[in-house]
Amino acid sequence: MEKENRSKTYLIPLIVSVSLAIGLLIGGRLNPAPSEEQFSYQGSHTRKLQDIMHLIDKKYVDSVDVEELFEATVTDMLHRLDPHSNYIPADELKALNEGIKGEFGGVGIRFFIIRDTVCVTNVVKGSPSEDSGLKSGDKIIKVNGKNIASNGITNDKVQKLLKGTRGTDVKVQLWRNGKKLNKTITRGSIPLNSVTASYMIDSKTGFIRIASFSQNTALEFRSAAARLKKAGMKKLVLDLRGNPGGVLSAAVNIADEFLRGGLKIVETKGKNVRDEVYRSTSNGILKETEVAVLINSNSASASEILAGAIQDNDRGTIVGRRSFGKGLVQQDTKLRDGSNIRLTIARYYTPLGRCVQRPYAEGNEAYLNDLSERMDNGELYEVDSSIFVDSLKFVTKKGKVVYGGGGIMPDVFVPFDSTGGSWYYTRLQVSPVFNAFAFDYVSNKRKKWKDAKHFARTFVVTESILQQFANFAAEEYGIAKDSEGLRASKTRIKQTIKSEIARQLWLEEGVFIVRDDYDTEVIQALRELK
Repeated sequence: MEKENRSKTYLIPLIVSVSLAIGLLIGGRLNPAPSEEQFSYQGSHTRKLQDIMHLIDKKYVDSVDVEELFEATVTDMLHRLDPHSNYIPADELKALNEGIKGEFGGVGIRFFIIRDTVCVTNVVKGSPSEDSGLKSGDKIIKVNGKNIASNGITNDKVQKLLKGTRGTDVKVQLWRNGKKLNKTITRGSIPLNSVTASYMIDSKTGFIRIASFSQNTALEFRSAAARLKKAGMKKLVLDLRGNPGGVLSAAVNIADEFLRGGLKIVETKGKNVRDEVYRSTSNGILKETEVAVLINSNSASASEILAGAIQDNDRGTIVGRRSFGKGLVQQDTKLRDGSNIRLTIARYYTPLGRCVQRPYAEGNEAYLNDLSERMDNGELYEVDSSIFVDSLKFVTKKGKVVYGGGGIMPDVFVPFDSTGGSWYYTRLQVSPVFNAFAFDYVSNKRKKWKDAKHFARTFVVTESILQQFANFAAEEYGIAKDSEGLRASKTRIKQTIKSEIARQLWLEEGVFIVRDDYDTEVIQALRELK
């Protein structure tokens, strides 16, 4: 038991960092339409705040960035209401809206910064970069004449250089096969695909991964589902793990693909807004397709709406671990300076009337630390029976008992797989070493495999490759070879190397295809579908 607890502890830094990132993301609105309301800013509270800010600006002992102080004050005030009401400065709003719209103006490449060099790992098909002749494996050394190699370059800096208004040009200098090449790329509209994987696991079972919910997600999903149906799909594994949510209508429209007409999908209720009930139509293309839905602790918001609609209507099996527990609906209101208030205006309820929002009375910090607490109290490894409170119990038409009060509890629990953990593996994970090694490894092998399935079947991370990797980690990233850690985490490290090579070649879809053989939740979903 002591050894098992130690192996779980190695992963805590990763879990905590992921939970914090998800905590920021899941503030995403469920109502995509911003309010155009105008404000007069009159009243005693408003004048009092103005007076306080004026006094600080004019009389405080040290110099103060009043704008920064004001934004922090507003953010804290909103978080005192609930964890998902938020203030978004004008300079951050554009990037957040790109995720909602599912597109942005840019050149269409996927890159990693490896050894202070911008390395192109993938070129989007049909993108301006492909049209201009960029290839996977290229290294970008200059943008608009400015040297960006070995110059402390960051992801944010690269994106600011490459993204921009559609129709504008950006000039890049590449390093390819020992030669410098100059290319001019005319920026275009680049899709941010939220359906990141869709393929057939076997002759009858499809797999679709939804990473988030944007305005385009339902169309992406329907297209993927139609293609898989033509390939013979009778059953579907729908992966919502780690999906922080997004646009309400996307979740509703995808649920509609599965449910027969007239069934409740979700209901929203708020003090100052009209109650809304969303119901299914008869138009879906997956009414007869068996489905298993994968969720975990980072599945939130719109993910929980979709999973709840499937569960409450006895339409499929939910597999995994209890979801995040976000049952609040936000609306965006744009302020005069271009900033944004994202304010909670309603709660949503599953078809049986469950509110899945977990408590937040102890404050924002405690709320965001919930995921690490789930690990500490063992909930990621076995079902927490304290969640099953009679007052929160609901029963479906077919007699299945489900609970509200804090996320969607799966029908079939699958414990978190903590095998193969070590401090050595954790250090490797939090560094770029897997990406860098994979990029170098495939530099002359990008055409070696027919497709991701061929790669998954035939490629083996041998002991020789494993030792090459360990030496690479020590030489390039200063992660000293740890014989005991390497032994304890050998299987994990080999799996991650293979997954990252697949990501270099086939993006996220390659990763999921490689993981099918050992992904415990996918394996359990396939058992349920049988």
